[in-house]
Amino acid sequence: MAEKQGFGFGLGKMKEAFQKAQQIQEGAKKLQEELDELRITGESGGGLVKVTLSGNQEPHGVEIAAEALNEGSEILSDLVLAALKDAYNLSTATMRQQMEELTGGLGIPGDLGKF
Repeated sequence: MAEKQGFGFGLGKMKEAFQKAQQIQEGAKKLQEELDELRITGESGGGLVKVTLSGNQEPHGVEIAAEALNEGSEILSDLVLAALKDAYNLSTATMRQQMEELTGGLGIPGDLGKF
C-alpha cells in the first residue's frame, strides 16, 4: 500500500523542527539573562578612561582617571569615545560568540544561526 506524503514535510521532521525551535527559544532566554548580568569593560589611553557595559550593551559605568582631566576636554572626549567603542566591540563580539555556541549544535542551515 502506498504511503501518503502530504506536502513533503513529514510529521517527524516537523516535530524535530519544533523541538529545535524550542531549544533555541529556551537557550536564547537563558543567554539573554547571562548577557544582562555580564560586565565588559573597554578602555582607552592606557586605562585613563574605562567604560563598562553589559553583554547587551547597557551602560553600567564610566571611570576617568584624574590624570585624564589634565588632557583637556577635546582629548578627554576622544578618550571616552574610544573606551565606549572598545567596550561595545568587546560586548558585541561576546554576544556573537555566545549566540553561535547556542545555535551551532542545533543544525540551523547556512548563516541563519550567526549574527
